[in-house]
Amino acid sequence: MKKVCVSGLGILTGQGSNLKEFWEGLVDPSPAFAPPSAFPQVTVPVAEIRTTDWITESAVSNPALVDRSALLAVAAARGALEDAALDAGSFEPDRVAVIVGSGAPGLATLDEQYELLYRQRQTKLTPLTVPKMMASAAPSWISMTFGFRGPAFAVASACASATHAIGIAAQLIESGVVDVAVCGGTEACLVEGALRGWMSLGVLTSDTCRPFAAGRSGLVLAEGSGMLVLESAEHARARGFVPRARVSGFGWSADAGHLTRPAATGMAAAVTTALRSAGISPAEVDYINAHGTGTAANDPAETAALKTVFGDSVPVFSSTKGTTGHALGASGGIEAVAALLTLEHGVVPPTANFDGPDTECDLDCVPNIARGHKSRVVMSNSFAFGGLNASVVFART
Repeated sequence: MKKVCVSGLGILTGQGSNLKEFWEGLVDPSPAFAPPSAFPQVTVPVAEIRTTDWITESAVSNPALVDRSALLAVAAARGALEDAALDAGSFEPDRVAVIVGSGAPGLATLDEQYELLYRQRQTKLTPLTVPKMMASAAPSWISMTFGFRGPAFAVASACASATHAIGIAAQLIESGVVDVAVCGGTEACLVEGALRGWMSLGVLTSDTCRPFAAGRSGLVLAEGSGMLVLESAEHARARGFVPRARVSGFGWSADAGHLTRPAATGMAAAVTTALRSAGISPAEVDYINAHGTGTAANDPAETAALKTVFGDSVPVFSSTKGTTGHALGASGGIEAVAALLTLEHGVVPPTANFDGPDTECDLDCVPNIARGHKSRVVMSNSFAFGGLNASVVFART
């Protein structure tokens, strides 16, 4: 089996549109949560990308043809490819895969067209409605924009989508199907219909996201994209490139229980499988980027899962959702980037907005202040609605 390396990272969030901005926002958090600019009638805070310069820099010739979720993915993929120095001539197009996870792609297009249909009573919608909202738009646009002709498809597993995409991409490289993979997640969910749906579900906070804290009152929805360039160690060596890290292990599971209530047993199963895949013991993990949504149900279940796997020696962990918000299907990609930067910088980003410990979440989650902590092995966890769980392990090369 081929060794899989992480060669490039690309990020686009409300917390930063490049790796430097993103990392600085994580270690010195000042969450920019505010009501959505396009829907002032929706009063819940969101984590919105409020700049537009990234649209022209995305490399898409006509952004009007592309739904916002796919456009975010293309822009983040471009950043990851530049970070990996992967340009024409350094790869075989037929041996590059593109795998993108998303919980509900095409929502911006759907919302726009429903506005025309139901409020303005127009009977003819744009001919681009279907290609813009299709689930596979993001991998299609990445492959077309950069000329990749290997396997390209979408993954949909709610908030575990991006982590599943990364794990599948690593397996394709490991088995020799491709040499390189562009993978991660994207989400553009900050439209009125989706926001009101989440408000009705009763899991959105009215002020801010406080993962693992006593005063937590729900999550903050976010948009964004986190993308990775993976390649075989052999391919990186042949082009004289030194990777950032390696993908050490991947695990997944299904609770087979409840649609919205998480199960600690399912979470623990994914983490255990990831450790087994990496061939390491629990004691060898130095840092975990937790799923940590700030909801009443998720955080105690995740705490219990970590205790099940790691016993009395749970590694240093934190949730970056208190800073970035929860980007649903993209969150695993964004948090994989965060975990890898933690590995690189030797600093653990804090769990922001922590207002005191909860008896059900009685572990050290690095509250409020970043902490120096050298790591050789880090983990990123994603635990989704439907009981769909995924965990990926990264290690120093």
